[in-house]
Amino acid sequence: MAYIRIPSSTRVIADVPNICSFLQPHGIHYDRWQVAGRTGRDASEEEILEAYAPEVEALKERGGYITADVVNVTPDVPNLQEMLNRFNQEHRHAEDEVRFILKGRGIFYIHPENGDPVFSIEVEEGDLINVPAGMKHWFDLCADRTIRAIRLFREKAGWTPLYTGDAIASGYQPLCFGPNYLVSKGIRIEQGASIAA
Repeated sequence: MAYIRIPSSTRVIADVPNICSFLQPHGIHYDRWQVAGRTGRDASEEEILEAYAPEVEALKERGGYITADVVNVTPDVPNLQEMLNRFNQEHRHAEDEVRFILKGRGIFYIHPENGDPVFSIEVEEGDLINVPAGMKHWFDLCADRTIRAIRLFREKAGWTPLYTGDAIASGYQPLCFGPNYLVSKGIRIEQGASIAA
């Protein structure tokens, strides 16, 4: 499950309802999809898109996306750091950035236009995120430098980053923490209470 962290404070949000509530005013959509048993971890792109066809088609219809693919990044990808350098500096896109994470972890940093502090969204297997067109952000991988994700686009050619020229990203380390690290450091994790019926 995702973790939202606000680096200027010790605030961490780590449950779906509170994550959705926090992201909604920023126009960011977040959801969780079932992963277990859907495909093998090393399934082909075609097998993955077939297994997730109902969800992908619903997203296409709702968001006007016309194409979907699967990106697979591992430490063995040639010129990996050069590829990551395209996305780890602040930029925008002319269309939404939609990702459903199948494997691995990454971190989006969001720089709100309304003056709110920069916050990060650490995503992992099962997380769906939609960063809206025009939103200032940057992305990096976690330490294992692995991510496999379904991507959706409104244009067949995809999108390119439109760099803001702001060096803000250099002041933030692409550190992914997960729940054990956060708790060990005494960082408060906001989670909703569940009530047994």
